[in-house]
Amino acid sequence: MEPVPGRRWQKVLYERQPFPDNYVDQRFLEELRKNVHARQYRYQAVVFQSGAVVQQLCSVCVFVLTWWYMDAGMLSPQGLFGAALVSSLLGYVLFDAVDGGAGRWASGRTRWADLKSTLVFAAFTYGFSPVLKTLTESISTDTIYAMSALMLLGHLIFFDYGANAAIVSSTLSLNMAIFASVCLASRLPRALHAFVMVTFAMQIFALWPMLQKKLKARTPRCYVGVTVLFALAALAGLATVSSVGAVLFASLLLAISCLCPYCLIRLQLLKDNIHGPWDEAEIKEDLSRFLM
Repeated sequence: MEPVPGRRWQKVLYERQPFPDNYVDQRFLEELRKNVHARQYRYQAVVFQSGAVVQQLCSVCVFVLTWWYMDAGMLSPQGLFGAALVSSLLGYVLFDAVDGGAGRWASGRTRWADLKSTLVFAAFTYGFSPVLKTLTESISTDTIYAMSALMLLGHLIFFDYGANAAIVSSTLSLNMAIFASVCLASRLPRALHAFVMVTFAMQIFALWPMLQKKLKARTPRCYVGVTVLFALAALAGLATVSSVGAVLFASLLLAISCLCPYCLIRLQLLKDNIHGPWDEAEIKEDLSRFLM
């Protein structure tokens, strides 16, 4: 069917027109739009956001190094517990000082409630530390190491880095990290070692990220300084175990914090998404309330 001279095509379905179903006129491409939802990134901003990934990689590195030192007898459980206690108290004070106690006032949680939660957790973990020590006696050491590596990898994958993605699950990430700590703690010499190791895991995988998120939101410069110092401390500790590992880990951190942001910026320039009347209809309304 050929277009009828003098008859203008209309984009309607309720009127019969002398045009084929797939007919479009010269105005079809006038509605073409490119990169409508494309975001423009700045290199410094992307590097700053990559600090969350660097922090978590360093946390896993510090945790594994601490376990290695304890397993080798180079670090006593009393020394680790004392250092963890002092750092927890300093972090607790800093957590409230960053926002002047506004977050605590908004949540309505008191310091007495925090103290009770800490004591309950410490008592519960200490009471079950003999069970944790003998929990995996029937499992081979190689299997324990493999499970721990997989759990720590899963912790890094599912950790909440600030991205709004379906794969993010803070609960699953923390549970996988604690499971890895229990597996590794079961291979330490005594029950006291297992208790201190699980307690340290809770501190570095649960409490430390909370402090970092508040520093990132309130004092970005302080957050950058803490991230750099934490990365240097992790590299220094790794260098005492393996110089090659320290070099590889440093290369990984540099690639994540410098090279990957640069690649993202360059690839954004090549982005060419087209939008037009051929697009499928999109539901703009928030449907999350139906998922509850």
